[in-house]
Amino acid sequence: MYSTLEQKYQRIQKELMAGAIALAGVFLIGTLWYALVEGWSWQDAAYMTIITLATVGYGETRPLGDRGRLFTIALILMGVITIGYIVNRFTEAVIQGYFQEGIRLRQVRRAMESLSGHYIICGFSRTGRQIAIEFQAEGVCFVVIDSDVESVRKAQEQGYTVYQGDATLDETLIRVGVERAICIVAALPSDAENLYIVLSAKYMNPGIRAIARASTEEALQKLQRAGADAVISPYITGGKRMAAAALRPQVMDFVDGIISGTDRQLYMEEFLLDPKVCPVVGMTLGQARLRAQTGALILAVRRNDGTLIGGPTPDTVFMPADVLIAMGTPEQLRALNQLLGPIGSKQLRRPKKI
Repeated sequence: MYSTLEQKYQRIQKELMAGAIALAGVFLIGTLWYALVEGWSWQDAAYMTIITLATVGYGETRPLGDRGRLFTIALILMGVITIGYIVNRFTEAVIQGYFQEGIRLRQVRRAMESLSGHYIICGFSRTGRQIAIEFQAEGVCFVVIDSDVESVRKAQEQGYTVYQGDATLDETLIRVGVERAICIVAALPSDAENLYIVLSAKYMNPGIRAIARASTEEALQKLQRAGADAVISPYITGGKRMAAAALRPQVMDFVDGIISGTDRQLYMEEFLLDPKVCPVVGMTLGQARLRAQTGALILAVRRNDGTLIGGPTPDTVFMPADVLIAMGTPEQLRALNQLLGPIGSKQLRRPKKI
């Protein structure tokens, strides 16, 4: 499914191509007539056809009878109509900016073809817009998909890479490089559409991390069964956060201040321990001395089997494929990132080099 502007651009292309083919056909008809019917040479026939279609006012190359003049009149009319059509289409394309749009579309297409290790946001409604703001604040590479023209326009105004199309279609996901993406966020208002997105994305890229929005508890369970790595219900999550803000306001202010926003002083980040490059695998937290070397605080360790160790002690051993959840300033997290070594994972986002 192409965007509306892309459809218009392709329509103009086809119309101009049709006009050019029609003009070439008129030229061929005129040349054949003068050469075969009037008995002229091919050179004279082509010349007569050209000056007739161009309406330059030159005289007849050779004398014509009544039949020849009637044909020449018909040839002039066909030429004027065909050339007028081409000029009309070309003028509309220039005025409407379709050629510039074509250039922009090709640039966007090349950019999408070069995307790798990126995020995909399906839906640019209120939820999708907030996700895009957070992604931009984190400096991650992402692309937005939406079928609504107005939503696409708003995404373009924000400077986001956007593709107008139906995110439930495999063709659309392929166009935005789902097979090379790290994570896809299905944030459409329809639970059924989010389910289709998760199923398609997981089929085309089994290693992709799929985050889905769910409106009901039943949809939440179905999305989990479909393979979504995380399912978020705005109503359930919003209710929990409102309750926490009422009961523990200072805690909520602190948590909000370190997990979102662009003016943060403290950040939280996750680091995947790759035994091939990470020097602390097999060490204890006390032996690794991460706090002393970087200043970053290790808040939790998630084992490869999903076990979460909150507030690890100095005796906690770092195992292969552990995920460290750390908090600190940008400089402290950057130092921790450099200490742990180059990390790559298709399951989790690479730690941002702040």
